[in-house]
Amino acid sequence: MGYPPFSSLRPSACPALSRIVAARDGGLCRIKLPGGKLLAMQAHAIADAADVHGSGIVELTNRANLQLRGVKAGGEATLSQRLSDAGLGPRVAATESHDPVQAARQAAVADDARNLLLSPVAGLDADALYDTVPLADEILGLLQSEPRLAELSPKFSVLLDGGERLASLDHPHDVWFAAMPPAIRGGTEPRFAVGFAGQPSSTRSDALAAVRADDIVALIRALLVAFLDLAAPDENRMRDLLRSHDCHTVLARAAEKGSIDLQNDPEVGTWRRAAAEPIRRFGAYPQRDGGLWHVGGQPPLGRIDSATLRGLARLALEHGDGSLRFTPWQSVLVPNVAARAVPQVELGLCSLGFVLDPQDPLARVIACAGSTGCVKALADTKADALALAKQLPAGVEAHLSGCTRSCAAAHCAPYTLLAVAPGRYDLYRRDHASDGETSSPARDGALRFGERIDTYLTIEEAAKRLGEAAGAPIS
Repeated sequence: MGYPPFSSLRPSACPALSRIVAARDGGLCRIKLPGGKLLAMQAHAIADAADVHGSGIVELTNRANLQLRGVKAGGEATLSQRLSDAGLGPRVAATESHDPVQAARQAAVADDARNLLLSPVAGLDADALYDTVPLADEILGLLQSEPRLAELSPKFSVLLDGGERLASLDHPHDVWFAAMPPAIRGGTEPRFAVGFAGQPSSTRSDALAAVRADDIVALIRALLVAFLDLAAPDENRMRDLLRSHDCHTVLARAAEKGSIDLQNDPEVGTWRRAAAEPIRRFGAYPQRDGGLWHVGGQPPLGRIDSATLRGLARLALEHGDGSLRFTPWQSVLVPNVAARAVPQVELGLCSLGFVLDPQDPLARVIACAGSTGCVKALADTKADALALAKQLPAGVEAHLSGCTRSCAAAHCAPYTLLAVAPGRYDLYRRDHASDGETSSPARDGALRFGERIDTYLTIEEAAKRLGEAAGAPIS
C-alpha cells in the first residue's frame, strides 16, 4: 500500500514522508528521525531509496532529520512505502478500519505531528540532569496517536531538554521543557521548567512554571488541546496565539484540564539553564557509559550522497552499536564507540569528507539549497558558500540565504548574506542582545537577520566586509 498525499488539516508546504514537495531539482521527501537516531540498516534503506527514486543526494536538516532531493515523478507512493517498510514512518496504532486510504491518512497525520527535538546525546551525556529517552518515547507515542493533533501545523514543535552539554538552544519551539538541577528541585522528584514560544536560556529565566517529570506527557496533551481550542485559523504557532492570549492563562487552563500541579516557587523565576556547548558536535567526547565515546563530524553545507550514508552505516556497525545520531547543526555522531576505536572512527569520518575541526571554515558556513534546487532562491548559495569558505575571516560564522525564508537556519546567525541577485548579497549583522528573540520569517522578512550593514556585495567583497565588521583577519 502506497501513501497518497494526505497532510494535516492546516495546509503546509513542508515535505514529509508521504508529502513529496516539488522543488527545482525534483521532489523533496523529509524523513523524521525520532530523537535524531537512525539505525545502520535504515541508513542503507535510505541510501538505496535515494538512488532508485531520487538524485542520490541526502540533506541533513536543522531539526535532526534527513531529506531526499530530486525525487522522480511517478514513484512518490512507492518511495514513501519503501521508507515506511524500513521503520522510518510514524508508529501508528492499529486501526479497526481496513480501508487502505484511511490507514494512509492516519499515518500521514501522525508523521506531521511527531515534532519533538532532543539533544543528540540524550541518554549518553555524562553531565545530563535527566535521561530524556524513555520520556521522549512516551511523548512521541502521544503525538502520533492523538486524533485531535491532526489539526496542528506540521511546524508545531516541542523541545525536551535534559540539561545535556551538547544541546541546541536556539530553536524557537512552541512548547519547551528543561530539566532543573537537583539543587533547586525542592524535593526528591525530578522536575522540569516549562515555557512557550522560545527556548531555555542561560542568561534569563523564561520559565512560566515547573512540573514533575511524571506529569509532562499529560501536560503536553492538555496544552496542545488548549492551543487548538483557543487558536484562530491563522494562528498556527504558539507565538501567534500569545499575541492575543496571556501565556500564564494558557498554561493554567491546560494544567486545570489535565489536573496537573504547577510549581511556581521563587526558584523557578531565578532558574537559568546551564550554558550549552554546541562545539561538542565536533570530534570525540566520553559518554556516561564507562569507556564509550561519541565521535562527530559535519558534512560541508549539510549535504551527503548515498555512498557517504552507507559509509556512515559501516562505521556505526564496525565501531559503534550500529546506530547514528543526527544533530540540529546538520551534522552526525557515531555513538557508543570504544576508546580504542576512536581514532579509526575519526579517520573514517574524515575520509568520508566530514569536518571534525570546529575552526575549519566549512564548519562555520551554512547555506540553503540555493537557485539550483529552489525556485525562490536568487543565487546559487551552495556554490557561493564554498567560495566564501576559502576566504572566510577567522572565527566568523556566516549564513547564506537565497531568500528571506531562511530555510537553512532555524536561528539567526551572527552574519547573514541574503541573496538579492545571482552572485550578489546584502550583508546583515545580528546583535547578540537580540539572539533569544523569535520572529516569523514570513512576517518579518529580512529584518529578522538584524541590521543591514552593506548591500549588493560579491562573495569577494563580502569576505572582506565580514573581516572588517568582525575585526578578524582573512584566513
